[in-house]
Amino acid sequence: MLIKNYKDLISFADTFKNSLEKQSIKVLVCAGTGCLAGGSLAIYEKIKKLVKENGLLVDVDLLKEEKGIGVKKSGCHGFCEAGPLIRIEPFNYLYLHVKLEDCEDIVNHTLINGTPVERLMYKDNNKLYKTQEEIPFYQKQTRIVLGNCGNMDAENIQEYISKDGYKAAAIALTSMDSKEICKQISDSGLRGRGGGGYLAGKKWSQVLSQNNPTKYVVCNGDEGDPGAFMDRSIMEGDPHKIIEGMLIGGFSTKANTGYIYVRAEYPMAVERLRIAINQAREYGLLGENILGSGFDFDIHINQGAGAFVCGEGSALTASIEGERGMPRVKPPRTVEQGLFGCPTVLNNVETFANVPIIILNGVEEFKKYGTKNSSGTKAFALTGNVVNTGLIEVPMGTTLRDIIFDIGGGIPNGKSFKAVQIGGPSGGCLTFDESYLDLPLSFDSLKKVGAMIGSGGMVVMDEDTCMVEVARFFMSFTQRESCGKCIPCREGTKRMLEILEKIVAGNGTVDDLELLKDIADTVKNTALCGLGKTAANPVLSTLNLFHDEYLAHVVDKVCPAKVCKGLSTIYIDANLCKGCSKCARNCPVDAISGKVREPFVIDSKKCIKCGACIEVCSFRAILEV
Repeated sequence: MLIKNYKDLISFADTFKNSLEKQSIKVLVCAGTGCLAGGSLAIYEKIKKLVKENGLLVDVDLLKEEKGIGVKKSGCHGFCEAGPLIRIEPFNYLYLHVKLEDCEDIVNHTLINGTPVERLMYKDNNKLYKTQEEIPFYQKQTRIVLGNCGNMDAENIQEYISKDGYKAAAIALTSMDSKEICKQISDSGLRGRGGGGYLAGKKWSQVLSQNNPTKYVVCNGDEGDPGAFMDRSIMEGDPHKIIEGMLIGGFSTKANTGYIYVRAEYPMAVERLRIAINQAREYGLLGENILGSGFDFDIHINQGAGAFVCGEGSALTASIEGERGMPRVKPPRTVEQGLFGCPTVLNNVETFANVPIIILNGVEEFKKYGTKNSSGTKAFALTGNVVNTGLIEVPMGTTLRDIIFDIGGGIPNGKSFKAVQIGGPSGGCLTFDESYLDLPLSFDSLKKVGAMIGSGGMVVMDEDTCMVEVARFFMSFTQRESCGKCIPCREGTKRMLEILEKIVAGNGTVDDLELLKDIADTVKNTALCGLGKTAANPVLSTLNLFHDEYLAHVVDKVCPAKVCKGLSTIYIDANLCKGCSKCARNCPVDAISGKVREPFVIDSKKCIKCGACIEVCSFRAILEV
């Protein structure tokens, strides 16, 4: 089935749209990785089975004139805290925490009678939110790039085409030239959503200007930051949008081949992309003479082995080439000599997903959102100590307060907010301070305070978080993931980690803090690649904003958050101890002694602070301070 030109595309889109309208009810079962882990695939199969048993038609072919109920596997709905999720249209009901035993009620009440199953709906302060759009988590979002995620069958090109899919590519290939496209992307102010925030249009223009006849388009789907899953969710939920963005990028720079680099730990993303690429080829939207334009373009998937450094451009292209993923000295830059030594457009998943939106809706519509120098929206993975965790999308310039307390619902269990880590291991920690909490999130504003948007990971921390331990955790990750090519990163991260481990073990000194800062500054200024230069950000930001906490560790020898075991002491309150001996019998190192019916004592020199005695004490006589 080939779509040969723009007219064919519009005709197919109308056909698919009309057929979708014949699906009186659409059941969108979240099949993102998070909900799949919660059993959503079994829920999907059971709903299909129950619908068929009730004599209703499912799996309607959009090329046939049939009426029925569409039961679909969608991408991520975003509200991961409440999964598995099911959205039911046209009612826009969103069912949360769905279990297999709920399927019969969903079919009998909603699919047959059109009534909601209220016990599965979102409730807050005794208020019931029937539709997805009413839920506070969604109200303050602007879901544009994520617009299709959770709202269509992620494995069906027909549904994507019915939602104006590939229309932007058709416009670009049949009524624009390369320079016009580069200019439109440039005028939009679209900046790379993968970390550095480089202007996408400028990068494309630089590749277009190169004389080499062989050029490449590469999509970075490696996403190695702890707590980040934005790109994964877009690849799983709307793979055709990425393909369309790459197709436009190829045409605008005169590149005929594209690669999507995805980490092998994202099997669902890889599978959905494979399905989408094969479908696009089948419809003539990849391959030769696309849409009768005379332009040839195809895409290949390359799976990475999970090295964090392969998120860096030159390391990524080296990995695709079959070499060890290690950064190289620049210049030349990727736009001049990238993949196989040829000019290469390299952007991440979210950047390419924005391209069809800009071409289809225009520059001014795109610039309605965001700030002067950071236009559009940004997807974030909101995780950590926050009530509503999940995948969100907000206009650039949205404040941390709006994200954490309005969309995220605030801090659970009555705890107070302490900090937020933005940008993963390359980012920094921002503390609870009016100047930071009301800071508009943009590339430039975060850079000024020693942080960065990065790929969009956002980890919220409450009062019980030790910021020294947070710095140690991220440094441990960065040190393990260092490729080892340059001395500042290889040795500097190792030394910083050693100092941080010394501090959390209770052996740190004030001099260690000065040394830690000196090494961090050196790594930041001398490392070879962007990942190395930003590796010290968590250390520098926590040293700056939580200096008192560091001093408490090295001077007072206490961890204010009571997280660092090396700085804690476990003792038995003689007034509460009944002498039952249960603690002594459960101590793995025989650090507890005493006589039955008399208070026991702990030898602090032997104690390894495992907490086993605290867990077994029935009288709460054993305390850790």
